[in-house]
Amino acid sequence: MDIARVFREEYGRAVSVLVRAFGDIDLAEEAVQDAFAEAVRRWPSSGPPPSPAGWIITTARNRAIDRVRRESTRDDRQAAAVLAAEDEGETEVVGDDRLRLIFTCCHPALAPAAQVALTLRLLGGLTTAEIARAFLVPEPTMAQRLVRAKGKIRDAGIPYRVPEDLAARLRPVLAVVYLVFNEGYVASSGRELVRDDLCAEAIRLGRLLVELMPEEPEVVGLLALMLLTAARSAARTDADGAVVLLRDQDRTRWDRDLITEGQALVRWCLKRGEPGPYQLQAAINAVHSDAATAAATDWPQIVALYDQLLAMTPTPIVALNRAVAVAEITGPRAALAIVDDLNLDSYYLFHAIRADLLRRLGWVEQAADAYDAAIARADNAVEREHLCRRREALTS
Repeated sequence: MDIARVFREEYGRAVSVLVRAFGDIDLAEEAVQDAFAEAVRRWPSSGPPPSPAGWIITTARNRAIDRVRRESTRDDRQAAAVLAAEDEGETEVVGDDRLRLIFTCCHPALAPAAQVALTLRLLGGLTTAEIARAFLVPEPTMAQRLVRAKGKIRDAGIPYRVPEDLAARLRPVLAVVYLVFNEGYVASSGRELVRDDLCAEAIRLGRLLVELMPEEPEVVGLLALMLLTAARSAARTDADGAVVLLRDQDRTRWDRDLITEGQALVRWCLKRGEPGPYQLQAAINAVHSDAATAAATDWPQIVALYDQLLAMTPTPIVALNRAVAVAEITGPRAALAIVDDLNLDSYYLFHAIRADLLRRLGWVEQAADAYDAAIARADNAVEREHLCRRREALTS
């Protein structure tokens, strides 16, 4: 039994169930972590239980009840423990607990960065270090952000439920889901390029949101974006697990079912005529998925879509991605001029893209320096090895 895999797949589910039962995030996290620690001690010798998820939730619930009874002298908390014990029969029935937890984490009382970080922590089970890397901030800063966010939910009595004003609460929820997907699509650390569990969780949450808000174009756009991006997952690495760039991918390995579903959602969005950032990114990916070969890609259309996206969300990340498309039309020199104006020194892809542009211009020494900068900032082993090979190829 791969306990690490069970942790990735079930941590968020277990925390969600316990938050519903006890209304205390810290208690839920501690109890679930205790349950996994117990699993690490027991399962190697006794073997895994028939339902690992059910075992984790039941064990965590019992630990939480014990802790509440031991530490509380208040009648209401004692009653909560008794109620949770009586509710034990619902261990296998999770329902929409994770969706409720997302909307709790994304309450307007919390800062947007805290909303996303807390959901990644509670739903995705990411460590503080992993979330810090995803946000490009130091780990202590992220730790303080998480503590403050949980304290705010507790002190303000933020309810654990799906709100009635869904539209007003939508933007941070979509940001959360997309960041979970991105963390899965390019894992910020470790030896795996892709964390399929996080991608699947983000897509599942995206489908839930579409079911909940079928007429909201940005919700549909986000799901389309994730489906069209995930469709390329199998082609992103070779048989040895090494990175394969988009232009070199075997497009017969792209998932046609996901592409068909994603493109249909993009067409639905186009008919609505209410473009938003996720819809535009989905449209860009739909253009890529239309091309039978890299050479057949409609780069002018992609640049036009990036122009719209940049006008809507003028971030350096969007400008960096647009520069990649510009390079395919007007060449690396024009793209390099765009890239050099961006302030993204801590972002490894900034240096990786800059290195590639310098390489294409034949500026070997500058390209090597840029690859070194990218390698120093890349935490994912597969990405780092890819960058090392690119750097070595400069002088071979």
